[in-house]
Amino acid sequence: MLSENIKRLRRSKGLSQEELALKINVVRQTISKWENGTSVPDAQMLITISKALDTSVDVLLGEDVIDKDADDLKAISQKLEVINHQLASNKASKRKTIHLLCLIGCVIVVIGLIVVYLLGSPYQNWDMSDHETAVLATIWHSFEWAFVRIAPFIIILFVIGIILTKRIDN
Repeated sequence: MLSENIKRLRRSKGLSQEELALKINVVRQTISKWENGTSVPDAQMLITISKALDTSVDVLLGEDVIDKDADDLKAISQKLEVINHQLASNKASKRKTIHLLCLIGCVIVVIGLIVVYLLGSPYQNWDMSDHETAVLATIWHSFEWAFVRIAPFIIILFVIGIILTKRIDN
């Protein structure tokens, strides 16, 4: 993969991210993003990176076969398009997972509030002369008190998560 190849080649040349960034006129964070796979360089930048690392673009892209059109911008652009598509697919998959987890979390908290409401405060009718029962009642009351006060904020956070991860079709 491109990200691993950039990191491997940079390290094999004994360069830090900062040093490579200076060689190709970008900031160190850009190199970090490329190496972590959160973004990819454009076709022209791939050529610049390959020159800075003294290798071919094919090697950066993970190609085994040497192709005469390796430095052709169109061929590089097509390869980058595939990488960008994979990156977008991974991002969409993560977004869907977070969206689903927020939905499930919201439903669980609402069900928890309904259960606490329906149960009322059953510990008020318990025999508090027994020490174990009194301790259990205190624990239940503490949970009930904290849950009822914190649950609305948790629901708000989950709803914000649902809104932020909602798919927007262009």
